Amino acid sequence: MWGRRFRLPTVLLALLACATLTAAPGTLKVRVRSATVEMALEQYVAAVLAGECSTFRSDEAIKAMAVAARSYALNLRGRHAAEGYDLCATTHCQRLEPDAVTPRLALLAAQTAGVLLWFAGKPAFACYSRSCGGTTEDGGAVWSDLRAPFLRSHPDPYCPRQSAGYWHWSAPAAEIAAALRQSQLRAPAEIKGIAIAQRTGSGRARVLALVGTGEQVRVSASSFRFAIGRALGFNTVRSDLWSVSREGAQLKFVGTGEGHGVGMCQLGADQMGVEGRGYREILAFYYPGTGLGLTARGLAWRRIGGETVALMTTQPDRDGTVLAAAERQVKEIAGRYGWTPPGGIEIRVYPDVETFRNATGEPGWVAARTSGRRIHLQPAAVLRARGALDSTIHHELLHVFVEAQAAPGIPVWFREGLVGYLEHPARTGAADAPDSDLRQREDAARARRAYAAAAQKVSALVQRHGAPAVLAWLKSGLPAGTK
Repeated sequence: MWGRRFRLPTVLLALLACATLTAAPGTLKVRVRSATVEMALEQYVAAVLAGECSTFRSDEAIKAMAVAARSYALNLRGRHAAEGYDLCATTHCQRLEPDAVTPRLALLAAQTAGVLLWFAGKPAFACYSRSCGGTTEDGGAVWSDLRAPFLRSHPDPYCPRQSAGYWHWSAPAAEIAAALRQSQLRAPAEIKGIAIAQRTGSGRARVLALVGTGEQVRVSASSFRFAIGRALGFNTVRSDLWSVSREGAQLKFVGTGEGHGVGMCQLGADQMGVEGRGYREILAFYYPGTGLGLTARGLAWRRIGGETVALMTTQPDRDGTVLAAAERQVKEIAGRYGWTPPGGIEIRVYPDVETFRNATGEPGWVAARTSGRRIHLQPAAVLRARGALDSTIHHELLHVFVEAQAAPGIPVWFREGLVGYLEHPARTGAADAPDSDLRQREDAARARRAYAAAAQKVSALVQRHGAPAVLAWLKSGLPAGTK
């Protein structure tokens, strides 16, 4: 069924530079055990499930984790680009266990294949931690420059129902001081005590005061926790929800929760699933305000209505010229070929190339995609800078006209070739244009050859039968034997 079109107008090949990928679409370059491997996205997600939540009791919670892990990975894709790969396989990104993927985990990952959490048209920063201790943390308390209103602190009644309760850890004060200095953090020569100088809204430690003889050193609680973890193990100070006391030479910690506490609480999510909540409900609870789906969600569209075309844009002041150009070209096409303009033409202009790719699934070198009477367009400023805005609008409008009139069963090569011929009637020669080459989007050069071949084939038919006859075939169907 013809609903998606993957096109490459010749004039737009320069757009190959619009989007830079560190791996092919649908794959990630991941550093696994000192080797960089290219993994299919769903293969990666299943490996994350094996590394992060293989002990979950609930299938629905695992599916929620699959969506969160997929969204988180695509949000952070390229985090290690300077090192030659997208993501690492440790908890710095997400823990991967590719060799531990079970049939259950693979099946549950596949059941949500491609589904993402979206915010403002991009994959959401869907972070998670092992246990929130009964209250999730505000994202801004951990990452001060993060703008993610869906990561707000809120009570989590599900976590305590499964939580192991409080954790306890103690160590000599001298050992803790040495661990801090090992991470280049200042510490008193001898730590007499630790006070929580500032807390976050959720009650977690934000700033610590390390009290020594005649001095006091302040350090962020998260830096303290990571320094202790790196030196003494991450099963020591497990969260920032704790109290501490000094007993002799020992500092004794009592706390609850595990990890930063932002976003999804894994223990709480698993409990929600056990209590009968579906993965959509789980995600809505931990990431309120995000959209769930296969394409970009959360864009603040503004509609500008014209005579025959409606423009959807997030930047109406910048994109108004697109509507004027489209209205003019609709009249030109209709007048030239005697066609009636189709009703309900809509052009969506995306704010950036990344959001266009997220919403359409197209690679960056495809400048636009038309589905029925809706045209999805890369940013007007990007196309204009390459001298391709008017030609792209014209090309896509030709597709709208052609699709509106095409009889059932008209092959892809003829519809694509007819648009190419109408753009450039002077083509000569003929060549085969397999539908598979026209539909694929992995190889730009292959697509360019296929579109050129389709246009040449239609041009040859026009030379043999005349333009009126070939145009009439669009509505009546191709004569028998035309391939």
